Amino acid sequence: MQAFELLSKTMQKKIWDMKWDKLMPIQNRTIPVIIETNKDVILSSATASGKTEAAFLPIISLIEDKAENQLKVLYISPLKALINNQFERIERLCEYSSIPIHKWHGDISQSQKNKFVKNPSGILQITPESVESLFINRTEHIKNLFKGIEFIVIDEIHSFINSERGVHLRSLLSRIEKYTEQRPRIVGLSATIDNFDLVKEWVNFKDTDNVEIIETVGSEKALQYYLMHFETGEDRKLPVELFEDIREVSRENKTIIFCNGRGQVEETTVFLNRLAEKDNVGETYFAHHSSIDKKEREYVEKTMVESKTPKTVVATSSLELGIDIGDVDIVVQLDSTFTVSSLKQRLGRSGRKKGADQMLQLYTTEEDSLLQSIAVMELVLDKWIEPATGYPAPYDILFHQLMSICQETNGITLEALISNIKGNHIFHDMQKEKVEQIILHMIEHDHLEKVKGRNELIVGIEGERILRNKEFYAVFMTPEVFTVLEGVKTIGTLDKGLFDEGDYIILAGRLWRINTIDFKKNKIYVKKAVNGKPPMYGGGPIDIHNRIGEKMIDILCSNQQFGYFNDTAEYTLQDMRKPYFEYGVQPNERILWKTKHEIVFDTYTGSKNAQNLTWALRSLGLNIKKRDGLGRIIIEGFNGDITEVIRQAQEKQWVFEDLVRVTHEQELFVSKFSTYLPKDIQEELHVISKINLKGMVEYLATHSFRVIDLE
Repeated sequence: MQAFELLSKTMQKKIWDMKWDKLMPIQNRTIPVIIETNKDVILSSATASGKTEAAFLPIISLIEDKAENQLKVLYISPLKALINNQFERIERLCEYSSIPIHKWHGDISQSQKNKFVKNPSGILQITPESVESLFINRTEHIKNLFKGIEFIVIDEIHSFINSERGVHLRSLLSRIEKYTEQRPRIVGLSATIDNFDLVKEWVNFKDTDNVEIIETVGSEKALQYYLMHFETGEDRKLPVELFEDIREVSRENKTIIFCNGRGQVEETTVFLNRLAEKDNVGETYFAHHSSIDKKEREYVEKTMVESKTPKTVVATSSLELGIDIGDVDIVVQLDSTFTVSSLKQRLGRSGRKKGADQMLQLYTTEEDSLLQSIAVMELVLDKWIEPATGYPAPYDILFHQLMSICQETNGITLEALISNIKGNHIFHDMQKEKVEQIILHMIEHDHLEKVKGRNELIVGIEGERILRNKEFYAVFMTPEVFTVLEGVKTIGTLDKGLFDEGDYIILAGRLWRINTIDFKKNKIYVKKAVNGKPPMYGGGPIDIHNRIGEKMIDILCSNQQFGYFNDTAEYTLQDMRKPYFEYGVQPNERILWKTKHEIVFDTYTGSKNAQNLTWALRSLGLNIKKRDGLGRIIIEGFNGDITEVIRQAQEKQWVFEDLVRVTHEQELFVSKFSTYLPKDIQEELHVISKINLKGMVEYLATHSFRVIDLE
């Protein structure tokens, strides 16, 4: 039977009304699996390939007769903005059924939430953090809320798998199962996912054979791409010519410009609007990132969707996922992404119009960025992306969930709590002794308290201090910030740092002067200005995969010509290749460039390997000045035989203590809840998260190392 005929009459009518001439490939393959089996399903296909409809057309067909008076589908999203975007899309699909759609996040009023809690029904769109809040604040209602759930749809599932949020979400889903009348089926959606064995384990470790992977490889869309290199001057300011070229590219096109930092978004937006003013057009470029106020971001999204004239949004990864900003003609990437999956996700934002190609314009401003951009682009063309690795040893999230479970149960015995954790999908393989050690440590430090007489554990006073903080619901770290206001209007936030009254800043693509700073209330009051500098924002650690490092040296050691360059990129790459050709460097060699004052070790490997090599060399007595983003290790003040040190590193039987004892405090693994754990478990968390002896030893064994004296 054809997929279309398996759908309910109302869904068939909706498809006719939408004037679809055929179902997309991912939809044809998914509909029978959801309707005719009881399997969990992972949908992996390109952006704009119809994954959402592939999931919801059959799900709505199955639940429409019973969803009016019972919650049937939990839709989990990584972003509130994505919930708001997808709400209308799913609501349209439900037009001819009586399935209610509900949103639940921080911007939804308490009255709406209370109304839903009293009469849960249909489809609930929610973030993991809001699911956590249900367990904490609506304990008495969750049995009634969750009992009828049949499907859990996880959008952008790849964004969860490797992170602490993914551990948190998987734990919450296990806890939900305790209240449902039947185990809900999980349907995951992603455009960039690999290592399906790990994903299947994450979804259903008890029965991985019952997880169906539905993958449509590649896109029917052709990809047009080009790279322009503009060298940055010594002042590190981006050249005017770069902005002029971006202006030309975006002048007649609806465009997304992706930057790697919030400060760069601000600077780029302001400069491009200055160029647009010279063309006598109004505001054309809009900033979009997580530190801009939600109302402003929503205004930008709405403007992009509704505008009939070319508009451009300048964004960080805030627009990397599927937030709808209408049909985009071209994607611009300013300097290289750090991952292949990120670039693939971003370029998928263009080419959504029927018959349109995907368009990608790359810009680089430094030699390193040029080399990394080529490597990442070539890996995209090779159809390779980083495999999912999961989140190792989630003891920190266990701490969080232990408090949450004690709050949910309003008291639980030690034995029942351990049994609960061992039955949890994400913690099931943790040693029982470790779980008990963490619980006893929490009791000792008053995070948990044993009630006399009842022999039950509840949240302790110190635990209440953590639990009652509004930051408890999220397991990821967030920086301390100032809220920035113009009068009573919120503009956004600034990371707490070195700001003074009278400073000029850029925020939300506009220029401001700081009038007053209220340190007690963490507020900054600003007025419009005619000048400003982009503020400094903190960022997370950069994690580059080994394959990207290897690709970079392959490029340097080859004569391969790339047809998508401008002349400046071509000359710059040839200049970078000269020393490699001059000294006959082979792709499997790793060079230590020696000068009078320092040795530069070009590791060309991944971030974790480079960090482990840094610690290994430090433990052998070397003074490591720094390690940069591309894994170069700068060794200072060493006059001995560096070849002998490398030989020692190759022959040594490494144990993790060798690296731990030379690790600086700022290099230790730290997460939101890790510091509450026993010291030995904190160390174990660091070792498992940051040390990979097998990978380092393999790197040392499989490469040859040569010292080239440049004096």
